[in-house]
Amino acid sequence: MRVEITDLAEKDLEQGYLFYEQQQFGLGTYFLDALYSDIDSLCFYGGIHLKLWGYHRLLSKHFPFAVYYSVAEDTVLVIAVLDCRRNPSWIRKKLKAL
Repeated sequence: MRVEITDLAEKDLEQGYLFYEQQQFGLGTYFLDALYSDIDSLCFYGGIHLKLWGYHRLLSKHFPFAVYYSVAEDTVLVIAVLDCRRNPSWIRKKLKAL
């Protein structure tokens, strides 16, 4: 499968990078490496994850983030990359607005 990342999901990744980079120099880069690795795994495992609020949800292995995506034919479309520590109602509203 082919994986595509929306501009909004890229913005989510950028915000996560900035947050972790402020915590410790280099941690933001590690965050991006880990999340892109998780997203790359969707080439093989896209569509097997639990559906929540209309999207499949992949939980990151190293950070408290979730990758929300949809599958159409042979393409995985990453819609959002959100912090799981946020209020669930905030996450639901954000996903419904997409």
